[in-house]
Amino acid sequence: MKILLIEDDARTAQHIVKSLRQHGHVVDQAANGRDGLLLAAGEAYDVMIVDRMLPGLDGLAIVKTIRGAGVRTPVLFLTTLGGIDDRVEGLEAGGDDYLVKPFAFAELLARINALARRPPITANETKLRVSDLEMDVVKRIVARAGRRIELQPQEFKLLEYLMRHAGRVVTRTMLLENVWEFHFDPQTSVVETHISRLRSKIDRDFDVELIQTVRGAGYCLRAPA
Repeated sequence: MKILLIEDDARTAQHIVKSLRQHGHVVDQAANGRDGLLLAAGEAYDVMIVDRMLPGLDGLAIVKTIRGAGVRTPVLFLTTLGGIDDRVEGLEAGGDDYLVKPFAFAELLARINALARRPPITANETKLRVSDLEMDVVKRIVARAGRRIELQPQEFKLLEYLMRHAGRVVTRTMLLENVWEFHFDPQTSVVETHISRLRSKIDRDFDVELIQTVRGAGYCLRAPA
């Protein structure tokens, strides 16, 4: 695999780069946010490992920028910030996984391999449509009745999941696992909050509501009968 590491701690970076190369991976490394962003936006990588706290430009800003530019490379956040709110913030910014320092290299390697095994976006349908709601996954464009709708990275990811499961009920647990990559309940209202935000953008000012709550079960995105 070709991996990008954006990490400002020299000792940590040296350890990761050396270990990854010993496992046969090609590794590029940047020690600050701005250099990291240039590499992330200009080169093709299989996985990116991004420290959250960086000089010049923090990790959240890097990931938000590349996601806004349509870069879909899986991102693993590596950080000392291990609180639930910190994890949620990182995932909402467009990260795919989150590992807290200090860490065992074996776990880092396992997480990288898991991210790399995910099917590329080109393997799926890239243009989705439900009623008058349209999404271009590659260009990251969402529109309803021809009207462009601007979404944050995590809102886009949530809507994409709902559209790929249109007509089916998706539970809160399914959303936590597949949109936020939580395999536990963080005991927050992150799902409800994002559904509410998404409704305000997708359904407000339109006669028909597409995002529906199925009482006691979850949510369903479906066209009117």
